[in-house]
Amino acid sequence: MTKQKTKKAVVKRMKLTKTGKVKFHHAFTSHLMVRRSRKRKRNLRRAETCKGKINANMAMLLGGR
Repeated sequence: MTKQKTKKAVVKRMKLTKTGKVKFHHAFTSHLMVRRSRKRKRNLRRAETCKGKINANMAMLLGGR
């Protein structure tokens, strides 16, 4: 059986950490930030990890376990 290719769209947007978690940056940060609260803007700046089944699916697409 052949190896599964990595999905380039996922590679551009997400990163696999050393422990196998998938790290991503939040959406909705490019413009129209005036209407958002300080707290929301501050939280959107941070990177986050995928949780649950989504983490497993994205890791598979990235070529991980």
